Amino acid sequence: MACARSRRLGVIRIRYSYRNPCSLANALPSPPLPTAPLERPLNRWQASIAAALLAASCAAQSQVAVKHIQTDASPIATGVWAGDTFYLSGQLASPITPADDAKGTPAEYGDTKAQAASIFAKIQKLLQAQGLDMKDVVKMTVFLGPDPKTGKLDFAGMQSQYIQYFGTKDQPNKPARSAVQVAALAAPWALLEVEVIAVKSK
Repeated sequence: MACARSRRLGVIRIRYSYRNPCSLANALPSPPLPTAPLERPLNRWQASIAAALLAASCAAQSQVAVKHIQTDASPIATGVWAGDTFYLSGQLASPITPADDAKGTPAEYGDTKAQAASIFAKIQKLLQAQGLDMKDVVKMTVFLGPDPKTGKLDFAGMQSQYIQYFGTKDQPNKPARSAVQVAALAAPWALLEVEVIAVKSK
């Protein structure tokens, strides 16, 4: 650092001289890296074989087998396998009392608790058809709509059926879960919809 007095302004001007230490280090020659000859150098043929085996191994690990479980009757798949992971589409309740066209009465699906009982039983049956069970569920998403009789969602009614399948003495596994309130579901009678992701244990 150098100082100089200004005659006109009567102040001391300070000039800084800075040199980047990194530039000094970069200017120094790097020490040579130790080198050692290979005892058994690979020839061109061996190197090609090794590269091909490595590429094949990486390709095999990156490929995931995908299988769609679907029927012509539905516009969406019931579920999709991606490797050892099974993605089950959202499930709605089955009717407690089927519709009677002769009498002109609609199907009856019950309240949130009744619909939840139907949905969880259906999910278990669909999982078992794929060689899975509730213990294999790792993620669950629940969509809850308001009960038209009360105008409110019935979380307790859903939960009362959920605990029949998860965290029990016979089946202690619990999935990660999200429960979301929605204004309405696609089916006008539906009070909740549940989708799950399951992973086949090895």
